[in-house]
Amino acid sequence: MSSRLTLTCADYARVMPLATGEVKPDGIELTMILGSRGSWPARAEMLRRAVQDPDVQGGEWSMAQYLYRIEQGDRRHVGLPIFPLRNFTARDLYIRRGGPIREPADLAGKRIGMYSYTASGSIWYRHFLRFIGIDPAKIEWWIGDVDTAWSSASMNPSLPPGVHAAPAGRSLSDMLIAGELEAIYSPPRPQAYHPKTGPITRLFPQFPFIEQKYFLETGAFPPQHLIVLRREVWEANRWIARSLTDAFIAANDCFGAAQRGFPYATPWLEAELEDTIAVMGEDFHPYGFEKNRAQIEMFAGEAFRSALTSRLVTTEEYFADYLVAA
Repeated sequence: MSSRLTLTCADYARVMPLATGEVKPDGIELTMILGSRGSWPARAEMLRRAVQDPDVQGGEWSMAQYLYRIEQGDRRHVGLPIFPLRNFTARDLYIRRGGPIREPADLAGKRIGMYSYTASGSIWYRHFLRFIGIDPAKIEWWIGDVDTAWSSASMNPSLPPGVHAAPAGRSLSDMLIAGELEAIYSPPRPQAYHPKTGPITRLFPQFPFIEQKYFLETGAFPPQHLIVLRREVWEANRWIARSLTDAFIAANDCFGAAQRGFPYATPWLEAELEDTIAVMGEDFHPYGFEKNRAQIEMFAGEAFRSALTSRLVTTEEYFADYLVAA
């Protein structure tokens, strides 16, 4: 008898073989509820539902939020070493066109805006800053919304000392353009960004080069989200953890094969795939515990250095339930 599971996830191409049923997990009747059109609000809603919607059994969630729960002994969800979202971070660092920041060293001690102080992406942002020689502890951080006016209702009262909330009615982009910030970190491109014109540009316009250097020196293609299951669902059938992980790996392999076999989604995708494989290897978006051990150690280590956790959470503790089941 198969188990029925419903999981939420953003509409990543890598999960489509599971969503369409081309790949089926052994012993599981799986339904995937997906976001749409790559929408950031839809992605946020999928993450919320994964841990709050009683009608689903899990799904895509924040690696950072899961880390904080594990540190506190809260194991109401079981994390699987499946990472549907990974992202390099040099591309997310924006500056004011014609402003004072011309090279990475100029960021030392400056004011940087960020959408969250505790999110998975912000942990990797600080890890990247260390890589380029900037101490995140010496940055003056401002937290707010990138393009929408920051409201007092959304201000986080638990920001650590020295970390500021953006003024009510101001967006981080507004503050950057006005010279009140020297840079902002943002996953979606700010609305005022343009590679050639407009008031906001990237610090690293040719970001693939620095991101490849980061990967070659650190080994990290930063994972930011993972798949979680409600504990009671996992307790009833612990084998589903391994079955789901194997199925996501199979779907990932299907996606990779399709890209290599028919690389025409963009005009020069074939060249990009060849370059990526030359730098990162064939399995450049890996799932599974062992292939990601070192990157989880980096992630937990950066969270600890940033005082987001009171102790260092090991990779084995982070995935303790999965390892027991496996």
